[in-house]
Amino acid sequence: MGAKIKKTKVALKKLRLVEVQDYNQNDTSKNINSKKPLRFEDIGLKLPPTPPTKVVSIRLPSELLNRLQAVASQKDVPYQALIKIFLSDALEEEAA
Repeated sequence: MGAKIKKTKVALKKLRLVEVQDYNQNDTSKNINSKKPLRFEDIGLKLPPTPPTKVVSIRLPSELLNRLQAVASQKDVPYQALIKIFLSDALEEEAA
């Protein structure tokens, strides 16, 4: 069964490469109908009502950031994920 999956993956990779080459070599603008633009619903996609996350920028003292990165490294998680865990835990504790 493993060989069959590997062959399928190789075939898909080749198919993607052919598709990319096709788009690179041919003018696809004739496929676009400017009088009837597509909506996400037309192609079966739906956007979430609000983004699941937001970008936040904070300044941290270098020593604190270094400590966070060291703990994250020990736990084998990205330090940004560790910050989210710490914040979530602190908020849950605050609410209790």
